[in-house]
Amino acid sequence: MTGSILIRGGTLVTVDASDTVVAGDLLVRDGRIVAVGETEQTAEEVIDARGCAVLPGFVQTHVHLCQTLFRGAADDLPLIDWLKRRVWLMEAAHTAASVRASARLAVAELIKGGTTCALTMETVGHTAEVLRVVEETGFRATVGKCMMDAGADVPAALLEETESSISESLALAEEWHGRGQGRVRCCFAPRFAVSCTRGLLERVAVLARERGLIVHTHASENLTEIELVRQETGMRNVEYLASLGLAAPHVALAHCVHLNEDELQILARTGAHVLHCPSSNLKLGSGIAPVKEMLERGISVSLGADGAACNNRLDMFTEMRTAALLQKVVHGADTLNAARVVRMATIDGARALSLESEIGSLEAGKRADVSVVKLERLHTTPCPDTVSTLVYAAQTGDIRTVLIDGRIVLRDGELKTLDEREVASEAAREAQELYARAGVGE
Repeated sequence: MTGSILIRGGTLVTVDASDTVVAGDLLVRDGRIVAVGETEQTAEEVIDARGCAVLPGFVQTHVHLCQTLFRGAADDLPLIDWLKRRVWLMEAAHTAASVRASARLAVAELIKGGTTCALTMETVGHTAEVLRVVEETGFRATVGKCMMDAGADVPAALLEETESSISESLALAEEWHGRGQGRVRCCFAPRFAVSCTRGLLERVAVLARERGLIVHTHASENLTEIELVRQETGMRNVEYLASLGLAAPHVALAHCVHLNEDELQILARTGAHVLHCPSSNLKLGSGIAPVKEMLERGISVSLGADGAACNNRLDMFTEMRTAALLQKVVHGADTLNAARVVRMATIDGARALSLESEIGSLEAGKRADVSVVKLERLHTTPCPDTVSTLVYAAQTGDIRTVLIDGRIVLRDGELKTLDEREVASEAAREAQELYARAGVGE
């Protein structure tokens, strides 16, 4: 960690309570932001940010790092077929080495795109490899071992005994939660109601409260999924989870595309967080989440790319733009403006992870998770409004420098904690071997 860094002369998109945007400097010392705006103080290192936006690192609240090797291998399928015919087979074929390669590829892509923190759901096995990659690379993540103790057509390698699933999740939390000066954290990650028994979900609900851990699961992504839950339980998805104690401020529900009035009321009343993945919802044909209605009710909504198996890229610029455009086509052009979308990509994501006092905005005292975005590019010129340019025009290639915990992990577009060529080569080799094991073809 560099002792002090001065990011000088940029346009600071603070995402503070007033959405302040100001030209000036950002001073970082010992991993934390100490000054925002003009400063006469000096630092050991100075980064020239003229012509750049300086903003909080993106917080992606729904990602599957273990699925990055599946990119392009499960395209053009609806959710349940996508799971049964491709993703579960490939997850079952994972080894420790392939999970590690997948996580390294994902973290490299995330950092290069300005994402500094993620909430992830991994597969049933080898989750320690993901946690190790997070710690080694300087990334910030809350990681959950996928929990699956039920479901039709689940490969034997993924189908767990309830007690072993719980004990392994607890063991990972005991070993890893809080490592890396708090960057590395654990959560419970039951996959979704279709692949979890009532008993497992009830135990997770109790243990999460006792241990102070987040619960990260999928909910109401797809109409077929909702019908399967209704047939099994007699309830809709969110209603069922709430009946088990899995609707609360420490619960994060990915997707929530198809909700009725009662479920919207449950989310608003309980403070559960919705993790919106617009590109994934489009690509899997799942639908358009009612984001406008959720925000109007005060429901917490943040953004994630989901996995590369159902999005193909882990790019928050794409998710911001797509989230805004989808709501506009349904509700009108003035819906979900650029400033609101940036909040969803930063401070609202931090809040879903209970990290809003530490990250998600550029304010004195917060951890220095920061991205510097070059805006003097053809596709971002002219730039009359920095925030609108970031949402509607900027691309991942515009990310110049990224700090996590005050440490430079990307400098002038070059990864500093990972070797990009090595990561890509390793991923390509492991993917080829994994496809052969899974029998899904290249």
